[in-house]
Amino acid sequence: MDIVDRAKRGEVMRAVKSRDTRPEMIVRRMLHRAGFRYRLHDKKLAGKPDIVFPSRKKVIFVHGCFWHQHPGCRLADRPASNVDYWNAKLDGNVARDAKRLAALAASGWKSYVVWECQIRDAAKLLDDLSQFLSEA
Repeated sequence: MDIVDRAKRGEVMRAVKSRDTRPEMIVRRMLHRAGFRYRLHDKKLAGKPDIVFPSRKKVIFVHGCFWHQHPGCRLADRPASNVDYWNAKLDGNVARDAKRLAALAASGWKSYVVWECQIRDAAKLLDDLSQFLSEA
């Protein structure tokens, strides 16, 4: 059962953004401070990746654990109400993500997915991202 009424839940859901989210901004600032320069949301690439490094042919997606169903993450628990809607919605997001990652790989791009929960350990995340961006 939801803890807020239907109208309030609709208001909250409409406020969810698809770009320039808090986790995305944290990752972008972290990369910029580390000296990496990038492009944003390239419409020519599958899935309009959040962060694009054209010269390296690498992209980074910053995914919310709930919306993209991070496997094994406590933030990815599915709602207990309106189960059919949520299963279809979230399963569709996961399938679409996999299709987009495969399309990018097929066109020679390397992808890295940053999950919302990974942002808590900023030092490890920066190390992982630096390693991803520096490898050939």
